[in-house]
Amino acid sequence: MEFQRSSGVLIHVSSLPSQGGIGNLGPAAHKFVGFLAAAKQHVWQVLPLCPTGFGNSPYAGTSAFAGNPLFISLEVLSDWSWIDGNRVAGLAGASGNVNFDEVEKQKLPLLYEAAGNFLDRGASDPTFSSQWQEFGDYCRAQADWLDDYALYAELRRQFNTGAWTQWPEPLRRRQPEALREAAKSGERALAQERALQFAFSLQLAALRTAAASHGIRILGDVAIFVNMDSADVWTHPDIFELDEDLNPIHIAGVPPDYFSPTGQRWGNPLYKWDVLEERGFDWWIDRVRRACQLYDIVRLDHFRGFEAYWSIPANEETAINGQWVKAPGLKLFRALEAALGPLPLVAEDLGMITPEVDALRQELGFQGMKVMQFGFGNRGAHIHLPHRISPSTVMYTGTHDNDTTQGWWNAASDAEHKALEAYVGPVDGRPAWPLMRSAFASVAEIAIVPAQDLLELGSEARMNTPAVPEGNWAWRAPENSWTDEIAERLAALTLVTDRGNDPMPGVKEESEKE
Repeated sequence: MEFQRSSGVLIHVSSLPSQGGIGNLGPAAHKFVGFLAAAKQHVWQVLPLCPTGFGNSPYAGTSAFAGNPLFISLEVLSDWSWIDGNRVAGLAGASGNVNFDEVEKQKLPLLYEAAGNFLDRGASDPTFSSQWQEFGDYCRAQADWLDDYALYAELRRQFNTGAWTQWPEPLRRRQPEALREAAKSGERALAQERALQFAFSLQLAALRTAAASHGIRILGDVAIFVNMDSADVWTHPDIFELDEDLNPIHIAGVPPDYFSPTGQRWGNPLYKWDVLEERGFDWWIDRVRRACQLYDIVRLDHFRGFEAYWSIPANEETAINGQWVKAPGLKLFRALEAALGPLPLVAEDLGMITPEVDALRQELGFQGMKVMQFGFGNRGAHIHLPHRISPSTVMYTGTHDNDTTQGWWNAASDAEHKALEAYVGPVDGRPAWPLMRSAFASVAEIAIVPAQDLLELGSEARMNTPAVPEGNWAWRAPENSWTDEIAERLAALTLVTDRGNDPMPGVKEESEKE
């Protein structure tokens, strides 16, 4: 799929300065859309919007299909009359990083209270007549994943074990009678889970509509693997490499690389690609279809894993002793295209990329990624610099896995400092905007800047440090970050690099003059 020349900002929903201790899809998100519009941006990139498990990583979600209930705005639920505004007035404010434990403790009970109110009143109260009809339609349309997810979420909370693998044996193995009994006894709780997913869907749809009115597209993220403790593995154990006791045989990760000398042992169970192929890749078709319902553009995380993936024996403590195993590659994507048509996909092709991975991406016509922070270490790293890229690229100053550009600069070597300033000119210790100018001026069809770089923040604002299990994903933008001054500065850069897609009245391209 072709993309218009444009630019945008990367910030996860959780990082917005919303009420409730964590960013959400409510007023702060709509305010950010307004900022993007004023700054002439046309892309808002987010991380996976799934509910998260241990470690709070959106790349280790408890469902590949569900939305994170914590991203639901209680303020909007109050506007809908799902909950009294006085009940949410005392929530944590919009400042400070996310304290996930506190957010769950304070916000989740109110979310379930609101869902319960909607269920109790929805069928009889005229206030809810339209939403009640929509809710029924939503539950029917999404039943293939929604019912299993609702049961999984309730059982996970009920047993409080941290993983479905520790549930009673009949439920672990999804024995029909045990599932029927659990669904019957938890009928109310399951309905609340469905109602929350419906609320998430409505709020995200409203945000996308607001963004689209300004020509802004949401660029979302699909993690290639799913978490072992997820509704997906519990529901579909037959498509994952599990032994007879439902424990993983091999797990995902990457070999030693730039981020870690022992590699990264992610722990996700690997797919049985042969089984999926025999089934026409049905689960993946459903997953990508769902992603396209949530986002306008979809970034495929760890694209190289679709050509070959690093398979680590589950009993290994590090990723060193894994091996590369071929994945279905083109067969999968041709099946997706046949079922879903042309897809708005971007390939995250960072790391150890082989000619085979490049060939697969080019055959599919997907855009790849380049990160300017990577470009100054040595001559081989110059593939990340503007003079070496092709238009079919999404160009970044950094990503959620990098330090902020200011943080990177503060820790970079003298050689990297000299290389950067030779490329962009003197930066006076503030490299973020000079790198942004270089990225925006490149031939890349899309240029993306993390919000932290836009605000010139240091390492205190880093989102994630790969291979470090704790202390990640908590950063939130300070209140009142999206100033008119920054919007004007970003708009000026965007327009002069022809990324605004809305030329001033009376101004014509040279080709038009001729």
